[in-house]
Amino acid sequence: MTSKTPNLQRRVPRLLSSLILGAIASGLTSTLVALPSWANSADSAPSELENLLDSIDSTSTEGDIEGLMDFYSNDFDHSDGLNRDDFRASLEQLWERFPNLSYDTEILSWEETANGYQVETETTILGLQARDLPNTELHGTVRSRQTYENGQIVSQEILEEEIRILSGDNPPNVRVNLPLEASLDSRYHFDLIVEEPLGDDLILGAAMQELISRNTHLNPNALELEPLNAGGLFKVGQAEDGAGDYWVSGAIVRQGGITIVSRRMRVN
Repeated sequence: MTSKTPNLQRRVPRLLSSLILGAIASGLTSTLVALPSWANSADSAPSELENLLDSIDSTSTEGDIEGLMDFYSNDFDHSDGLNRDDFRASLEQLWERFPNLSYDTEILSWEETANGYQVETETTILGLQARDLPNTELHGTVRSRQTYENGQIVSQEILEEEIRILSGDNPPNVRVNLPLEASLDSRYHFDLIVEEPLGDDLILGAAMQELISRNTHLNPNALELEPLNAGGLFKVGQAEDGAGDYWVSGAIVRQGGITIVSRRMRVN
């Protein structure tokens, strides 16, 4: 399942982990999140932790990259293979395209450690008006697990994520079918189903999967559009690049609008 298009630069997945600013970790809104056996419930979280996450959210919303990176340890380690400098570079790419993002984080569970906390969080990211795409909205959700020591983030693991970019006066309203996990070398279905009548509209679509790594964060690919005969994009994919986390992304284009969706899928 591959694609490339000169018009839709494939920065969508890059956005995803860049969206996860420290405190961030959000879950797909349709997913029920079970509390880990070790964890305390969100309503018992100490004010120190809540204030820390609020500070990271507000600093991120202000677009203060220097202030934000103060919350990251020099030894920061990311599950996608990013170090502190890589994370900053990926984030700067995102903020260059979407300079007005807002972040809202909710604690899902937490545990106190010897030097700080281990926390699972859920963050919603909203943005309007990309620099290169007028009349554009970004809606992101990411759920992750972070370890904080002495007020800084030392590690982060992304558990689930989805991002949607809507552009134009009439972007297609789509429903996504994609498993959260798949087995190595097994086939899976990825569908973007347009939920409103299309009439005589011609629709175009594209799909892509990528094994997530430092390289795919920092070196965007592109999507290639093709005409679609049915009311959406229907693909069968196969993870052939080994176990790990993949970005599975798709785009639907109709007269008056574009919808781009990216989700993370874990391959075991």
